[in-house]
Amino acid sequence: MIVAIFANSFRAETMREVKHLIDYLQAKEIEIVLSHELHQEPFGREYASIDDYNQDSEQIDFAISIGGDGTFLTTASLVGHLDIPILGINCGHLGFLAEAQTANAEQVLDQLLNGEYTIEKRRMLEVSCSADNKILSPFALNEVAVLKQGLSSMISIDTYLNGEYLHTYKADGLLVATPTGSTAYNLSIGGPLLEPHTRAIVLSPVATHSLSVRPLVISDDCKIDLKISSRNGKYMISIDGRSQVFADDVTLHIEKPQRTIKLVQLHGSNFVQSLKDKLQWGR
Repeated sequence: MIVAIFANSFRAETMREVKHLIDYLQAKEIEIVLSHELHQEPFGREYASIDDYNQDSEQIDFAISIGGDGTFLTTASLVGHLDIPILGINCGHLGFLAEAQTANAEQVLDQLLNGEYTIEKRRMLEVSCSADNKILSPFALNEVAVLKQGLSSMISIDTYLNGEYLHTYKADGLLVATPTGSTAYNLSIGGPLLEPHTRAIVLSPVATHSLSVRPLVISDDCKIDLKISSRNGKYMISIDGRSQVFADDVTLHIEKPQRTIKLVQLHGSNFVQSLKDKLQWGR
């Protein structure tokens, strides 16, 4: 078995956990591959790098993300095209994408090695834009956020669903979230929670200037077009935290791609249990 490990090397606590898990996997005679970032660390030089792998190379069996949801999303952006199942071990705060906490990491790895898991396919969003502009990393597991840039006032976002005009959001921004992402930024701005396998997308305005405008749940087959205008002539788009700034004349198109992300779901873990553990529902 080959396991790739990803983590945020800037956190000392996380790095201690990385080294501990590497030692544990080595004792189990598991072949280890490290992210580009970890491979640059002094202890990482003796291991293979994820940079050496591509779609035509020997298949990595699992990717393990050690950190918070941000680290998980980075891992998904790096290995999603390799179709590798990802297991999250949380060193962050809420950690909805993580299956386990560092306190029981060894038990979790044993479940993984013993085949006590299922693989879930999570839907994504893909963003494209007009003219000669290019989205550097167009796939989102959680959300696409269109936001005002800098200290400018609100922006206006003309929104079309399948080519039909829906509404002009006058707000600090607009969030387009997947069911997986409904527990992330969407949750913090009052958007609805969706069960991860719901075939839907959420449109949630950020600090809207109209009390009548509320989050909207639409079919994930909808194709979304956004035309933005602002006083300073530019806006920011954030795709799972990866940001770019565009001029107002750049329109955006968002739809569901064929690509999915594979998540490792350990036996005994599910969405209802996550709500109980992380949001204290039913307690």
